Parts: sequence; C-alpha cells; structure tokens
Amino acid sequence: MQHRIIVLGGGYTGAIAAGRLAKRLRREDVAITLVNAEPDFVERVRMHQLATGQDLRPRPFSEMFAGTGVELRLAKVTGVDVDRKTVTVTNTVTDAGTDAGANGADVTAPGSGPEELAYDTLVYALGSGWNSQAVPGAAEHAYEIAGRPGALRLRERLTRLDAGQTVVVVGGGLTGLECATEIAEARPDLHVSVVTGGGLGDWLSPKGREHLRKVVGTLGITVHEHTTVTGVEADRVLTADGTAVPAAVTVWTTGFAVHPIAKATSLEVTGTGQIVVDGTMRSVSHPDVYAIGDAAMAMGPGNKPLRMSCASGTPAAWQAADAIAARLTGGKLPNAPIRYFNQCISLGRKEGLIQYVTADDRAVRAVLTGWPAAVYKELVCKGAAWGVANPTLGLPTRRRRVTRQPAAVGSAVKASA
Repeated sequence: MQHRIIVLGGGYTGAIAAGRLAKRLRREDVAITLVNAEPDFVERVRMHQLATGQDLRPRPFSEMFAGTGVELRLAKVTGVDVDRKTVTVTNTVTDAGTDAGANGADVTAPGSGPEELAYDTLVYALGSGWNSQAVPGAAEHAYEIAGRPGALRLRERLTRLDAGQTVVVVGGGLTGLECATEIAEARPDLHVSVVTGGGLGDWLSPKGREHLRKVVGTLGITVHEHTTVTGVEADRVLTADGTAVPAAVTVWTTGFAVHPIAKATSLEVTGTGQIVVDGTMRSVSHPDVYAIGDAAMAMGPGNKPLRMSCASGTPAAWQAADAIAARLTGGKLPNAPIRYFNQCISLGRKEGLIQYVTADDRAVRAVLTGWPAAVYKELVCKGAAWGVANPTLGLPTRRRRVTRQPAAVGSAVKASA
C-alpha cells in the first residue's frame, strides 16, 4: 500500500519538494503527484525580463521529472478538504493523458470535469499572486508581473507604446525596482516613473541606496517618494496629495496576496490566509498538511516571519520534504534554521545590487554593485532553476524505505515531532 503524497503547485517550492521527496523515498512505498495548471516550470524571478520582450528557456516538467516517479497532474486546484483529506481539481487539458515514455515523466489529465484526489500527506505550495491592495481602479487598469500571463499581457502592451509615453511602476520594493529598471533599459524612448510609499531603497544600507539612486538616475527614471496611490485610471495614477501622475501604462507591484483556498478550509491560517506552520513546515492544526513558500506563515531568526521570496521558499521546501521523509521512515527530523544572506536585485541586464544582510534580513554595510552584481544575480537565478531540477543538495543517493505506513487508506501518519 503506497503512501499518497500530493503536492499542490509547481512553482519553486512545490517542484523542489516533489523532486526531493522522490529522491528520498522508494517508489514502491510512495505515490507522489504534483498538481499544476501548466506543463512548464515558470521562473517567476524573471517575469520582468519576459515583460520586456526577452524569451525565457522552456522548462517542461515532463523533462525535469523524467525517471523520478513523480506524476504530473495538469489541473487547477479548486478546493481542499483537510478533514476528508481530499483535493478537488479541474483538469486544464481535456485529452486523456498518457505515460510520456521511458524518457519522460508521467503526465495525466483524465476527463475535463471536477475530480477529487485523496491524499495521506498534502504539501500546499499554491503560492501567491498580485495584490491590488483594494485601491480603486488598480484591478481594472493596472498590469502585473506576478506570473506568466500577467507578464505576457504587459509585454504585448509595451510593444504598442509610442516613444515618449509614460510607464508608471507603483511599488518601490524588489519587484518594482527590477521591473522599472528593466523597462527603462529595454525602452529608453519611454518615460519611466516609480511611485513608492517610502524613500527609494530605504531598507538598504547607505552604499546600497547610493548605488540604486545612481542607476535609477542614469536610466532616467523619475521617482515619486513618500507618495501614496489612492486610485488608478486608464491614463493616470492618483495620489493622496491630489497629484495626478500621467500613465499610458501602470504596473502594480505593491506586494503579493496568497491563494484564497487555504482560508476556506479548517486549517489554522493568519488574517491574510497564510497557513501557520511549525519549524518543519507542518501545519499546527493538521499534521498531515505541510505548507511552503508564500502560502506559509513560518518564523525565521529573531522570531520574525519569513518574507515572501524564493530565498525563503527554497529552504522551506527542503525542510518540509526532509521532515516528511523522516516521519515516514523513522529518520531524524531536520533542524536547520532558515536564514538570509543577501538580497539580490537586478537593475537591468548590465547593473545589479547585492545587499548583504543579517540572518533576520536586516541590511549590513557590505554591498556588491555594478556588472559583478548583475552576473551574481544571473547566477542566482540560474541556480534557483537548477535547484528545481536537482533538489538533492545534501542528500544521500539511496532512497529510504517507508516504515510508518498509514494504518488504513486515507489515514494520517502522525508521528510525534
């Protein structure tokens, strides 16, 4: 009797967790299913590049998981019942899936209507999307780059802009800075502005802020600091002080909102819908559920919540996969605290900023700037994608046998921590 592990979401965290579990556990003992709406892995950290016309390398899951035993289910998750231990999905392709063959992963998509999948262990990695912050007009008029559809929509719109038109990026965080500088570099004929509620890069060290301002100035980007956006219209952005900033295109990058499904379950969640987890990424209310990435409320050094980022999600995925494997095989639970080392910001293709930080993500004096920082950031992006296809860092090559099978089909493995 196989232990059924379902992983929801094929972003960085979900894909890493699925692959790592497949490397840790014997195929005879577990059935691992990755549920994702798209057949390809999306490098979310490169969406600003996609939006400016750059083509990204295709990364099909069928190739990434070839020979691992991970089954890819092409479907959209529409519901989770953590009490009945089922997931409801609607398939995103209508043709019946078949085995991809000896050189490919199993891909299935039977039927086209809603279907329930039963699990013994659930890994919830549905991530997050853009957050309009309920600002009037943002959802109707603004563009976003939280995922591939949004990035492609912005890409198409940018190609239709004439020289001299204005692009306004709302949000001065990492995503906003990367988006604004990428557009300004790719389209020097446009006027690019950034609207931020605080000071430009005010969380960076003095050297980091100085370099950021230098690059932004060189690219000709206008910055509206300490400015609150109160509305978005088709051709302008409205601010709290009554100013109207002209905008042929508005790009909204003010943060992320988690997928709403978890909040509709009996899982213990925060007010924003993140699943509350312990140090092994296991739900504090439902021990057969693990949450990773943006979907999880996990605490890091200094008892501070981990920020929504690939830097948090990747080690969280390792932690969850190793904890699941340990509990199923009677092994030792992982005890590696998640910490930060740096924040990597691309400022176009030729410039970058690496801000070194403390374990709890506070900026220190040291920074890396210029083209070395751009190369560093590119290596980080490539390394993140490589880690999805090769999730076995620090693992022995031998798979371990499951020794703690559920007592009956659908029951949970509730080994004590």
